[in-house]
Amino acid sequence: MDGKFPISDAEELQASAMACSTTMSTTGSLKRKKTTVSDPKSPKRNKVEKETGQSSCKYLCLICMDEKSSVKMFRNSSCSHSFCNKCLRKYIATKMKENISKVKCPVLKCNGVLEPYLCRSIVPEEVFDRWENALCEALVLDEQKFYCPFKDCSALLVDDGEEVVTKSECPNCHRLFCAQCKVSWHSGMKCKKFQKLAKEESGREDKMVRELAKKKKWKRCPGCKIYVEKRSGCLHIICRCRYEFCYACGSKWSWTHACDPA
Repeated sequence: MDGKFPISDAEELQASAMACSTTMSTTGSLKRKKTTVSDPKSPKRNKVEKETGQSSCKYLCLICMDEKSSVKMFRNSSCSHSFCNKCLRKYIATKMKENISKVKCPVLKCNGVLEPYLCRSIVPEEVFDRWENALCEALVLDEQKFYCPFKDCSALLVDDGEEVVTKSECPNCHRLFCAQCKVSWHSGMKCKKFQKLAKEESGREDKMVRELAKKKKWKRCPGCKIYVEKRSGCLHIICRCRYEFCYACGSKWSWTHACDPA
């Protein structure tokens, strides 16, 4: 019989059953493994989806109108308007240059106010210090305010009126001045005599200043009466005394004010 042993029908059926069992076992094992990887309830997958969702979330800045990620945005707590940190930093710095203590929301007709302590991480330290100084200045009554008479200083000083002070030292520039006459210290001369001489002299000087102001088209602040020169920009003037007025007509400024620049 050519050296080969014939396989009986029973043995052939047994071999087929074993092969089928092996195939089913292997397929079942692979399916179970695949199910484990694609399980939607897996904590690892949920964490990845959560992280991806946070990083892709963007908000619209109402100043530059660009979309920025949440870490680059600031949401005002008093009105819920959102701005990017870069735009808000520039906006606040501009308001500090105008000596404004109460910084309103940049959105027109919005009554929201920016709180300094919430913006501290956004603005530079020098801008924040200036903001604090402006807030302190706003708390002082107008009749108690006056400024150092030296033009290169002009620090804000306060006269509480409790006692009459004449010779005084500026805490900022440390130079002597007269608190009654609001000028540099007039050594050897009493205030009454100095004021009489100053009035006679100021009469001539005021006339010269008025003529110069007329020639240069300067305007006088209705609040503190100091002359103001506008070199560029709009007609909205904010004086160092914080009074706001129109440079064209001199009336008190309001957002509804309309005036012809000519």
